[in-house]
Amino acid sequence: MQEQLSNYIKKSIDVTDEDLEIILSYFKPIKKNKNDLLLSQGETSQQTFFVGKGCLRIFFVNEEGKDVTRYIAFENQFATALVSFITKSPSTEYIQVIEKSEILYINHRDFTNLMEIVPKWREFYCKYLEKAYVNNTNRLMSFTTMDALERYNQLLKINPTVVRRLSNKVVASYINVSQETLSRLKSKN
Repeated sequence: MQEQLSNYIKKSIDVTDEDLEIILSYFKPIKKNKNDLLLSQGETSQQTFFVGKGCLRIFFVNEEGKDVTRYIAFENQFATALVSFITKSPSTEYIQVIEKSEILYINHRDFTNLMEIVPKWREFYCKYLEKAYVNNTNRLMSFTTMDALERYNQLLKINPTVVRRLSNKVVASYINVSQETLSRLKSKN
């Protein structure tokens, strides 16, 4: 898993072997089972996760009591409740393990400390935030400009792994449709 993280970081920034070794030393491995919660609503996000194997989802429960999936992270992706992580305020989101997973995590204090002792880590963080911003903006745009079928087709085009690996419940929650609507959309493809 350390090698996966190393490759991911090197794709994002030019980093010396010495700095990379320091960065990697702050990440700790954990194994989690399906449906384990890494963060619950009301807790402050204190960790950022890198998925080595498996899958995490970030979701919230809307005023109707329905799960709304905001983000899904498969292998070689980071995940955290970013707003809570940045503001140190209680999270409105949950982070759930949706496939048995092997994960590396870094806590907030170490993450911040790395930016002080390894300046390249700040560059990595900027790129991470840019990706998150682009991803969230594109998702918001899809909800305001596309109908359900267009969102489903876009998901198939951009991230078909979501449809292939995850339950209809999670996929429906991710594109903000009912499971019945998702079944109809799938039958049209």
